[in-house]
Parts: sequence; structure tokens; C-alpha cells
Amino acid sequence: MKLRRLAACGKSRRCTRFWVAQRFTAAITSMSSESALAAEVRLRRGTYFFRGPLDWWKRCALAAAMSMAVTAWCAAGPIVDRVVANVNGHVVLQSDWEEEVAFEAFEDGRSPDTFTTAQRQAAFDRLVDQELLREQVRPSQPAPAEQVAARVAEVRKLQPDSSTDEGWRAALQRYRLTQSSLEKRLSDEIQLMRLVEDRLRPSIQIDQHAVETYYQDRLLPELKRDGNAAKPLTEVYGQIKNLLAEQKMNELLSGWLASLRSGSHILTPESSAGEGNR
Repeated sequence: MKLRRLAACGKSRRCTRFWVAQRFTAAITSMSSESALAAEVRLRRGTYFFRGPLDWWKRCALAAAMSMAVTAWCAAGPIVDRVVANVNGHVVLQSDWEEEVAFEAFEDGRSPDTFTTAQRQAAFDRLVDQELLREQVRPSQPAPAEQVAARVAEVRKLQPDSSTDEGWRAALQRYRLTQSSLEKRLSDEIQLMRLVEDRLRPSIQIDQHAVETYYQDRLLPELKRDGNAAKPLTEVYGQIKNLLAEQKMNELLSGWLASLRSGSHILTPESSAGEGNR
């Protein structure tokens, strides 16, 4: 039997990704009687979009800045991009949002056009969460090149017909991605995951009682239900402990993201329009 991570967003193939967020919830499901117990848990990305209170003049200033940016683009020529959010003064563009959707679609082996409105909004929320976390690590050194290369290789294995360099380039082009943009994205993920680990992991303590309780109350009943032979606690102790630690990490990350959002200035065109109508 395996413990398998099921992401709320349906991205069962993606490792991360906070990536933030990436909507990170953990669940268990039985897989087979032959495999050893394995824990694979994705960090849970917050799907909320909490906006902390802003003074009226601050809201107006941010809205004006966004309006001025759009006006400048119009004066320069055709609009090729637009502001979709301002996160503590950092502008998030429509192209950033589209790249997030494309990247998630790329990892999941699906077309970006298949994303529903709710799924696109969830991708936008993760983009905001990533920016909030990114603020916590600036300035920092890029992730080690060997780690980035290893992640690129993992992602490449998920893409059909990517065994050759030509096939890999074609796969990237289908999603309007480049090798450099992919490496940059994965480097950011590694940095953010390091931040999350360094901040949250030291506070997580899983004792023997918690492992034994999970074994008795969750694992053994599922093994019995599925007609699988019970495994000794000593054989799966370490993996259960790791799984519980990751579940606790999910909870702590969710709370941290909520705290960052509540203390941040997050402005979207919709929210600024709402303020103007009051």
C-alpha cells in the first residue's frame, strides 16, 4: 500500500511547488498490496484571497499607479500586457498569470485552454502567494545549478515525446515556454521550498504516540478494507512519521500564508473599482 498525495487542485503529478502553494492538501489512498508504504505529500497552497485593510488614500494611490501604467502603455502603442494585481507595491502582469497557468498545465500534461475559471483563479491566488513568500527571501542567491538541472530532468520525464532534444523543445514551445523561463521558475520553487523548510520544519515534532495512533486508526483499517496484509509498525514507522510531519507542515504553511496576506496590501482592478464605487 502507498500513501498518495491528492492535491485539491488536481495536480497529482506536480511536486511542490509552494510552490506555495501550490493548494497544498494531503490525503491518503490505497494503491497496491505489493508496494511498501510511501509518503508523498504536496505543500498546500492557500486558495484564499484575503485582502487586509488599507487606508483609503493608499488604495487610491495604488489604483492610480495601476491606471498610470495602463495609460503609459496606451500612449506608447498597442497594449500587450496589463496589470492584474499589485502585491505590496510589486506589479503582477497578465503575462505572469498566463505563464503560471501554462507552467501548471505543462507539469500536468494538459492544455491551458482546459482550465476553468475557478482553476485560473486558483492559479492567480498561488501567484500572489508566491510573491508574498518571495518577499521573505529577497535578496538571495539563485538555487544551485545542479538542483535546478535535476528538477528540469524530473519535469522532462513527465512530458511525452521529450526523450530527444527536438521533442523537448517542441513540448516547451507548445506551452509558450523556454528552457530559460522553465529553469528560472524551478529555481524560484527551490528557493521558496528552502525558505518554507527552514522556517517551519524546526517547529515540527512528531512523537511515537502520534505515529502509533495513525498506524492503528488509519493504516491498519485501510489495509484490512482493501484486503491487504498488515505491515509491522517497525517497517513503516519512519514513513508514517514523515507523512505526519508533512501534514503538519501543510497546516503551518497555510497559517503563515494567511498571516502574510492579512498584513499585506493586495490590490486588483476589481478591488480598486469596488473602492471607487463606494
